[in-house]
Amino acid sequence: MSRAAAKLRINAQPAFVIHQYAYRETSRLLDVFSRDHGRITIYARGVQRPGSQIRSVLLGFQPLLLSWFGGGELKTLHSAVWQPGLPQLSGLPLLCGFYINELLQRLCPKQEPNSVLFAAYFEAIQALSMLGSANVEPVLRNFERQLLDCLGYGISWQFEAHSSRPLNLQQSYEFQHGHGLIPSQGINACPAPLILAFSAANFSNEQLLPWAKMWMRQSITSLLGDTVLHTRQLLIDLQKL
Repeated sequence: MSRAAAKLRINAQPAFVIHQYAYRETSRLLDVFSRDHGRITIYARGVQRPGSQIRSVLLGFQPLLLSWFGGGELKTLHSAVWQPGLPQLSGLPLLCGFYINELLQRLCPKQEPNSVLFAAYFEAIQALSMLGSANVEPVLRNFERQLLDCLGYGISWQFEAHSSRPLNLQQSYEFQHGHGLIPSQGINACPAPLILAFSAANFSNEQLLPWAKMWMRQSITSLLGDTVLHTRQLLIDLQKL
């Protein structure tokens, strides 16, 4: 490593590998979500070789401490240390983890630090790892809301859109992406108590789940445009089965 590269070295950064690709014959490219440096691409040289110690560490949905160097867009991996404590995802929670990772890949710009979103991601993966066969929707909806907030696309779920008055508990509101909550008696108007429960991440009332799914679907679809989320379609197909 050159002296200039050493000055640009990052040591023991908390991070997750959200995707990885084979690169040349013996290496990989890692799409990494880190706490203090956001999404970055790291070149993991030689990790495909037999006997590579780093290869077994680069697991998805597991907290890592990564060290890398380089000043350009492509970094070079120096070391990776696994941080034990999270059970491996499996079954439906694993598919949901892939969905969350795909959201990060599609919506998060590279090299933009977002420690709040990193914490939300960690909490979501931790929650999924402990779910088993329990309902995954509260975890997904809560992460989607936090993702939109962290990227600057969220709304205030406690106030009316145009008047900035607190929600009236006796009133129903229609969610309009890009605007907020509009008083309404229409078919898409949700009672205020359910909206406030969503704001507080309280999913104890199952009537909230279809509303939250609709709101988040509208918001994320508008940001993705014509892009199709492969993991979302897979989850839909599994639900049909």
